[in-house]
Amino acid sequence: MSQTFLTTEELAQKIKYDVRTIRNRLKDSVLLEGKHYIRPFGGRKILFLWEAIEGDIMMFSLENAAGISMANGGVCNG
Repeated sequence: MSQTFLTTEELAQKIKYDVRTIRNRLKDSVLLEGKHYIRPFGGRKILFLWEAIEGDIMMFSLENAAGISMANGGVCNG
């Protein structure tokens, strides 16, 4: 299985988010270790798995396209 590994800076360019936003707000809340990123060889460096991130972006975008998410978990269909 072929994976595209991205640094935080490369991911930021691809998804048009600030590097700090990825590190401080997305990592470990939306982007999960083992699914969306890895730490090769047990080190500190993080590599993001593009295919997993791209798939989740599309999945969540399509789920929310039908309406506006409500705080109680429902959807408003306008």
